[in-house]
Amino acid sequence: MRTIKGPAVFLAQFVDSQPPFNSLEGMCEWASGLGYKGIQIPTWEKFLIDLDKAAESQDYCDELKGKINSYGLEITELSTHLQGQLVAVHPAYDIMFDNFAPDHLKGKPKERTEWAVETVKKAATASRRLGIKAHATFSGSLLWHTAHPWPQRPAGLVEMGFEELARRWKPILDHFDEEGVDVCYEIHPGEDLHDGDTFERFLEATGNHKRVNILYDPSHFVLQQLDYIAYIDHYHEFIKSFHVKDSEFNPTGKKGAFGGYNDWGDRAGRYRSLGDGQIDFKTIFSKLTQYGCDVWAVMEWECCIKSPEQGAREGAKFIQDHIIEATQKTFDDFAGAEIDKAELKKILGL
Repeated sequence: MRTIKGPAVFLAQFVDSQPPFNSLEGMCEWASGLGYKGIQIPTWEKFLIDLDKAAESQDYCDELKGKINSYGLEITELSTHLQGQLVAVHPAYDIMFDNFAPDHLKGKPKERTEWAVETVKKAATASRRLGIKAHATFSGSLLWHTAHPWPQRPAGLVEMGFEELARRWKPILDHFDEEGVDVCYEIHPGEDLHDGDTFERFLEATGNHKRVNILYDPSHFVLQQLDYIAYIDHYHEFIKSFHVKDSEFNPTGKKGAFGGYNDWGDRAGRYRSLGDGQIDFKTIFSKLTQYGCDVWAVMEWECCIKSPEQGAREGAKFIQDHIIEATQKTFDDFAGAEIDKAELKKILGL
């Protein structure tokens, strides 16, 4: 068994134009002051990390890491959720996902994809230079518009979609392998990797690439009504990253899993601050500890009711209270004795 590291916080949702959320130093001082021990860094925020420099310069990475360490913090993972999304975008979503791309690539889906692939590769090199072994990202999606198929999906469409998704990711995965870093896909609605079956489809399509792994976030499984505890039993060997985010599912006679196109606060399934939702984190932390998952417990805040300031304050203590110090002893060791084969035979009546 292994003790989970933490608490840590994903900085993406807290970035703001106002101090302390508009500088690396400010965010580090804020996170450290709340009791966090690690930060997950969104790489699209250049004031937090210059990914081009990080991929090219060990001196830059050493300086960045040293600055963060000076606040008593570690970098848990780099995140390329937005850039990873752009590795695979169905044309139906081109206009909306252009918001994730640099201005000079808007309206140029082919060039945008090429940029995304190279950017995620840079994150692999940067991670290696920073001494990080896991990376957080999205898979992107070519098939999500067919998730509830009408008209019916043609035979072979899903297989072809995953073959193409794997073709796009294979060079990235190979580069991550060269750098010694695992790719942790956040299993998430809207992505082609959104549950267990789709993760297995992708894993198979990549030839069981050893760098294909999972960012486990139970909040997305509650919204799908998927058994998030059993998921750990199935996939614990792939869980290399962990978002601690709460959620709830309260269906009514008017709305259910699809949410009726409502805003987050009015949906049946919605995200909540830690402890305010329905997720059994006590069992989750027990399972991950029992299976020896080497992960940071990273709070991701996306509550539709509580303020981010309160959510962050409460989140550090919530995670700390759930971290289990893995035992190195068996409770009845005191009653043990030296092994004597002759004695064992007597016990068995042999």
